[in-house]
Amino acid sequence: MPRAKEKLIDILLIEDDSGDVLMIREALAETGIAHRISHVENGEDGITYLERRTPFETARRPDLILLDLNLPRVGGHEVLAYIKSEPHLRCIPVVVLSTSSADKDVAMCYDLHANAFVTKPADYEKFVKAVSDIDHFFSAVTTLANR
Repeated sequence: MPRAKEKLIDILLIEDDSGDVLMIREALAETGIAHRISHVENGEDGITYLERRTPFETARRPDLILLDLNLPRVGGHEVLAYIKSEPHLRCIPVVVLSTSSADKDVAMCYDLHANAFVTKPADYEKFVKAVSDIDHFFSAVTTLANR
């Protein structure tokens, strides 16, 4: 249950795996932190959403982006590079959630200014804990930019 007087956190989830989307939604629901989740299934739609182009003209600006790396159309690395190259988007924290733990993927994401890289645990309970920890950190521990 969301706590009173808490700022609603808008999260953009860019993820193509429906099972992961379901687990992320469940994990976020269990945190008790007030948030709204918007979801797109590919990198191209992620960029379109962030730029508020058709069909996302009324999209809310996210406070946090959860980004998968292995996406159709436009990959996660490209989406991350785009976000961090745009002055009006670059201050939005981006957490990369990936099945990869390859050093090259981790290094590339940090080179592109990801705020965090989290390897998706295969175990359901560990996955839920990882997402809950991310949500808690960015909504209860840090101060997000108001724009």
